[in-house]
Amino acid sequence: MTTTATEYFPGVSKIAYDGPDSRNPLAFKHYDPDAVVAGKSMRDHFRFSVCYWHSMRNAGADPFGVGTRNMPWETGSDPVEVALNTMRANFEFISKLGVDFWCFHDRDIAPETPDDFAKTNQDLDTVVGLAKQLQGETGIKLLWGTACLFVHPRYMSGAATSPYVDAFVHAAAQVKKAIEVTHELGGEGYVFWGGREGYDTLLNTDLGREFDHLARFLHMAVDFKKSIGFDGQFYIEPKPKEPTKHQYDHDSSACHAFLQKYGLVDHLKLNIEANHATLAGHSFHHELEYAAANGILGSIDANRGDMLLGWDTDQFPTDLYDTTFAMWTLLKSGGFTTGGLNFDAKVRRQSVDPEDLFHAHIGGMDAFARGLKVAAKIVEDGRIPDFIAQRYSSWDSDLGKRIEAGHVGLADLEPIAHQRNLASVPSSRQEMLENILNDYIC
Repeated sequence: MTTTATEYFPGVSKIAYDGPDSRNPLAFKHYDPDAVVAGKSMRDHFRFSVCYWHSMRNAGADPFGVGTRNMPWETGSDPVEVALNTMRANFEFISKLGVDFWCFHDRDIAPETPDDFAKTNQDLDTVVGLAKQLQGETGIKLLWGTACLFVHPRYMSGAATSPYVDAFVHAAAQVKKAIEVTHELGGEGYVFWGGREGYDTLLNTDLGREFDHLARFLHMAVDFKKSIGFDGQFYIEPKPKEPTKHQYDHDSSACHAFLQKYGLVDHLKLNIEANHATLAGHSFHHELEYAAANGILGSIDANRGDMLLGWDTDQFPTDLYDTTFAMWTLLKSGGFTTGGLNFDAKVRRQSVDPEDLFHAHIGGMDAFARGLKVAAKIVEDGRIPDFIAQRYSSWDSDLGKRIEAGHVGLADLEPIAHQRNLASVPSSRQEMLENILNDYIC
């Protein structure tokens, strides 16, 4: 393994917290990692993570044009040496940004050799060896790893849900290896994203059998995880469409139903992505609240979509309402354990300089820091939580408690309904609550 003293971001020093009055574009205005909010440091609230695929590997290509970004670490003729240099650039970037975690797909960090699975795994081990060394030198940790089961043509009809058993077998071997290297790197979790686990037409699809196969695949992964002593959290990441017309991990509730049906709910939580919520016709807040309410909120891919575009634009999160709602849900649910806020986001195609990566992440981190401060105000001030509690207070009555406990039936409630003859209910005061929220944010 060769070493290099190359600095890939020479014009950038360690990003510091300068405070809200700073005009320095390469400084935090609101994210102060050591500041304590709601009893915990900002660093511990967020557990920010940099994603390898967008930050280090995404050159800005789209369906209408080639890549545009200047990525000095991706030069050279030897793909393994390029991969090693890219890993070095990754840790330089994360160290200067001041983030504690990173995430990867197996095929992001090391090349795949066509028709030579053993060579592919050997090269992956080489790059993982460097990553492990750099983790030790910097103290940066792996939030989670995952396998890329959607780019290679073998997976064009799915991986775990493929109608072809050999595709399932290859995916199983690839996931086994990805879990092993995640474990070797001390990863705190592992994500299953069903990039092509779905269908384009039911004319050629046995939907029920594909669901069964996906469940079998996940049970095999759970068994393997136990066999090697990996205690990281498993996650499923909901997404409704793109690239397939309909993906089986459509949204939080669909994933929850799947996990319940197949006896997996004790083994997997959800990795919620904001842009995927948009594509499912939900808000980011809804997906987080559903997962939290059902005890399956595990981790978050922090980004946003463009409401005028119908695909996964993966923009950096700057919407203060989104970040406020997200942090409010996290505060109510007790915060992260193994999960964190992973910036599954990419700079825009016209943002071509390496320095733009810093501007993007600084903006996202500051937006979540502001969201945390507002969420803490919501909890501390109490007006909104108190309003919600008052709105449901009738359920704290003797009758409400007996209904919730299952001690009454429809026949028991009929005479009460006749006696009370309810004609109206109180105002929900939505506009007042929105005004209060605006007061906090502004």
